Amino acid sequence: MPQRARSVSVQLAAHFERLIATGVLRPGERLPPERELAASLSVSRGSLREAMHELEAKNLVERRTGRGTIVAEQTESVSQLYSELDGDTDASLDDATELRLIVEPKIASAAALRSAPSNLVQLEDVLTRSALRLDAETSLQLDVEFHLLLAHAAQNPLLVALCTMTSRWTETVRRHSHATPEGRLRSLEGHQAIYQAVLARDPDAAAAAMNEHLSVVRDVIARRTS
Repeated sequence: MPQRARSVSVQLAAHFERLIATGVLRPGERLPPERELAASLSVSRGSLREAMHELEAKNLVERRTGRGTIVAEQTESVSQLYSELDGDTDASLDDATELRLIVEPKIASAAALRSAPSNLVQLEDVLTRSALRLDAETSLQLDVEFHLLLAHAAQNPLLVALCTMTSRWTETVRRHSHATPEGRLRSLEGHQAIYQAVLARDPDAAAAAMNEHLSVVRDVIARRTS
């Protein structure tokens, strides 16, 4: 995909939000001091500070005098949702598809309305990596990451929590859609269509693209498991 112009602060915000979203940076973890972090990344402190302001506005980090920058803890409502919904579920194809069709078009629509430039950078980066010749496991991981980052772009922590649980519940079924080159290609094409609608700030098109993507994935899985 063609790379759009990115400011340093947007790239930094996208980088750190992805690390937080994917669990590389854990709640409560303290980041290095600003001067040290800027030097290690070879960026100006001004660009780093601007990125941290965005992450703070998204409630992803906390910045306090004397304590530095800390990855924010989950809110009580999000923690409670994880606690109540956690657990492995061996979902059927129909159940998994129905759940995703209820939840994920709304997430795509909200992302089209609310995503920040740093969210678009994260989605674009996932698509770029997904376009490489991938094995089934890596393709599945990037599939899950795309949908998770899309939920982050919707700027609602409860939707992020729900998307995370949905991914866990449907993982077994989704593996079938990445088992073949055709399935991996169909997944990438669906993600690209969703991204273009989000980029265009078109919530209806984003929801429609997600619906189409999930329907295509269901058909790929049905053919493989029939």
